[in-house]
Amino acid sequence: MDEVTIKVRESGPYLVRGKVTLIDADGNQHTVEGENFVLCRCGGSQTKPFCDGSHRENGFCATERAVLASESA
Repeated sequence: MDEVTIKVRESGPYLVRGKVTLIDADGNQHTVEGENFVLCRCGGSQTKPFCDGSHRENGFCATERAVLASESA
């Protein structure tokens, strides 16, 4: 199986690289063209769950880093 990575971008979306099946909260599967796509974190996207660049206009600010549960205990 090919490697999949998710990069947390500061004050921006999640960058997903690799072939994945994306399933929304209703159980619908989304076909993603290609192997790279971005997921919204700001909540402002008109194309959720995908990013449409709204974070650039709505003042979204997030500097969190990915922390494993074992590291936060």
